[in-house]
Amino acid sequence: MSTHPADKTKTPVQLAIPTLGAMTEYWIDAAQRSILFWDVLRRRGNAYKEHATETVPHVLDYDVELVSDGRTFERPVNYGLVRIVPPKNITIDLAKRPFVVIDPRAGHGPGIGGFKADSEIGVALKAGHPCYFIGFTPEPMAGQTIEDILRAEATFLEIVIERHPQAEGKPCVIGNCQAGWALMMLAALRPELFGPLIVAGSPLSYWAGVHGKNPMRYTGGLLGGSWLTAFASDLGAGKFDGAGLVQNFENLNPSNTLWAKQYNLYSKVDSEAERYLDFERWWGGHVYLNGEEIQFIVDQLFVGNNLAAGRVQTSDGTSIDLRNIRSPIVIFCSKGDNITPPQQALDWILDLYDDADQIRSYGQTIVYTVHDTAGHLGIFVSGSVAKKEHSEFSGNIDLIDVLPPGLYEAVFTPNTGADASDLVSGDWIMRCEARTLDDIRALGCNDAADERCFETVARISEINRSLYRSFMQPLVRTFMTPQTAELTRRMHPLRLQYELFASTNPAMAWIEKAAQQAREARKPVAANNSLLAIQETTSRLIVDTLDLWRDVGEKMSESVFLSVYGSPLLQAAVGVDPASAGSWRKAGRNPLHAQLIEKRIAELRSRMHEGGLPEATARAFLYVGMSRSSVDERGFESIRRFRRSQTDRNRRSLAAFKAMLRDQFFMLLIDREAAIQAIPELLPEDSKARHQAIELIKQVITSSAALPPEGEIRLREIAALFEVEDASSPKRSPRTAERPLHS
Repeated sequence: MSTHPADKTKTPVQLAIPTLGAMTEYWIDAAQRSILFWDVLRRRGNAYKEHATETVPHVLDYDVELVSDGRTFERPVNYGLVRIVPPKNITIDLAKRPFVVIDPRAGHGPGIGGFKADSEIGVALKAGHPCYFIGFTPEPMAGQTIEDILRAEATFLEIVIERHPQAEGKPCVIGNCQAGWALMMLAALRPELFGPLIVAGSPLSYWAGVHGKNPMRYTGGLLGGSWLTAFASDLGAGKFDGAGLVQNFENLNPSNTLWAKQYNLYSKVDSEAERYLDFERWWGGHVYLNGEEIQFIVDQLFVGNNLAAGRVQTSDGTSIDLRNIRSPIVIFCSKGDNITPPQQALDWILDLYDDADQIRSYGQTIVYTVHDTAGHLGIFVSGSVAKKEHSEFSGNIDLIDVLPPGLYEAVFTPNTGADASDLVSGDWIMRCEARTLDDIRALGCNDAADERCFETVARISEINRSLYRSFMQPLVRTFMTPQTAELTRRMHPLRLQYELFASTNPAMAWIEKAAQQAREARKPVAANNSLLAIQETTSRLIVDTLDLWRDVGEKMSESVFLSVYGSPLLQAAVGVDPASAGSWRKAGRNPLHAQLIEKRIAELRSRMHEGGLPEATARAFLYVGMSRSSVDERGFESIRRFRRSQTDRNRRSLAAFKAMLRDQFFMLLIDREAAIQAIPELLPEDSKARHQAIELIKQVITSSAALPPEGEIRLREIAALFEVEDASSPKRSPRTAERPLHS
């Protein structure tokens, strides 16, 4: 781990006995560096205390304007909707759909989605979209529940939609981490409020993972279930301290928590201080949840894994079925994320659907992308991620909105400018490639034995929680007064590390003046100093030792978990069938859905001969495009430019355009032969219009890449149906035997 600012330019240094001059130089630098390091910690403590006094502390890098305060609602919640005030150099296009970013309430305060210019909010503003942010105050309202929060967020979205009647499409809503599963729940209950959903680093399949990784999923079982959540809430006199969640995150990477983060600041104190302070301002902004809120999250989601299975219900008995979502779902996850690995972000798809065709039967569009290295926080705060993935999602959100139903992976390739560069404005080209459920399974998923282990945990958790509530909870609540709970929260180790180094501590009184003197007399050590090389080697040894400690602990945790909860005797004792194949978490099938599909098929068959040139063009374009299993942003940009060139009288709204494309796509799925044969009936007499339509199809289809041979055959067939001669192509060949659709 290279940590010195000059490391990138120096050559490897041989460890040697230092001279007296080198020793003097190094120790002067070390003394100055140490004083500056402690001064940064002093400033961090002061910022923490100042941040805690704010009514609505956040770390947004933008001016905001309050639109709606959830604390005034009939069922008050500590959430609010603000409008992001665009910087002066940003021009907003009110015809573009608004973006709404929701940050997680998982221990930290709000704002990480707009932490800096290269962020989710930053790239959406740059793309010209109006932006809104849903944040929260540190203290929950008395009695608020997760359901109350969902209702409030629905109200916020209604307000955003009302404020943008001219926008082409419903809001694109981004849910980060914990906010992602809440967003999915709301979209299943109120699908009419949403445009595309982007869930980033969000766990939705809580038991999923692979052996040797993802140790966090074992925590519930190793602690005996969710009784400890109830105990922690009782110790807080009904409030759960989010600092406990933050500490769990830190425990996942002890080398960074105990050494690397502080050493990185120490070794680069001349250049790293401001970045460190900006991040710590968010990391130290701990918030609280009501006991009822965190208990719901742990029981229903993390331990119970009930969301994908459709077993979560609202207070009126409505089951939350994620298959009710009608908007495209974009899932962004990373192999480098040890909090929400790809399996937990994606395996809910396996719980809900049997194959990609069933995804289509629900009219659902799911797009996922898997980053190779980004950590959990990197998904939200990394500048490189914002410039690539988030920027492409923002710039191509309308493409995602009109994709035919199915499962896709978003693939990003560098924009070299060599091919159709005027159709791409960014540094990357996004292509959506069709996938099957086997592609999700290939990332790793639980086998039947794993599922039985986690089902056993869920049963044990229910038993332990009931025992705690019956025998221990009354006693704990008797002794934990609000005053005692507040003292306990203030003494939490994560808070003390900020409080103890603030200027209010008399022991820190001399640091500020000493740091000023150190900056004035600063003499950095030479990059080739041998003592500096020894320092770096020592740091790497400490990191490696702590990583080894973590790895050994994780292996032991997994071994204990699988041994205990994999016991057939324990499984039988709590009612888990040792022969079950893990079907307990699979979502149930609704027989009404099959009836609706049959009705929909009959309707589409009856409409195959209805429409005009737009329907014929869309059907022909989809037919030719089905010869390859991907959709490229350059082709969509061609269509978008064509739509813009039309007069307002002839131009369809984006919603109408999307509905028309989906209808034509489904017609081809139902009966491709009949749908193609009906095209001539939709065409006008005007040969010029037909010729223009064929040219548009060619332009869109060839804007990204050459067609495969099957596509060339289909294009010639369409040209013949449109009665347009193609001098550059061979004469029309007889219709080839139909092939199954690409998944």
